Amino acid sequence: MTDFVATHLSWFLSLHIMAFTAWMAGTFYLPRLFVYHTQTIPGTPESERFKIMERKLLRQIMTPAMIVTVLVGGLMASVPGLVDWHSGWWWTKLLCVVALMGFHGACSQWRKLFLKDQNTHSEKYYRIANEVPTILMVIIVVMIIVRP
Repeated sequence: MTDFVATHLSWFLSLHIMAFTAWMAGTFYLPRLFVYHTQTIPGTPESERFKIMERKLLRQIMTPAMIVTVLVGGLMASVPGLVDWHSGWWWTKLLCVVALMGFHGACSQWRKLFLKDQNTHSEKYYRIANEVPTILMVIIVVMIIVRP
């Protein structure tokens, strides 16, 4: 399998970048939806509309994109010589990807709270949370491109 991946590396890299872009787009947008959702009254049609939007974004875009990103990234990392396993940049990038997956999980839990009309976080909380994926993305991109 690694020979196939190595031979078609540019295709795998393209798929990885597209999936990562879709995952990040959703990860930027979902906390913003939570900001707006906090401004609604639970049980209103507007609140129910946000629940639908949040569910579709998480389940139909973010989660599949995360899975493809991680699987394809793992396949590429398995190609001998592609990753210097002794370099700090690789482990920093990997740690940030794991943190991004944790943030994804947190978003999933927050969505469930909104679904049950049990959100306890403020609008400000979600505004601050909205910055986390940006910081992680910057570190990930710098690590993979610059490899300091």
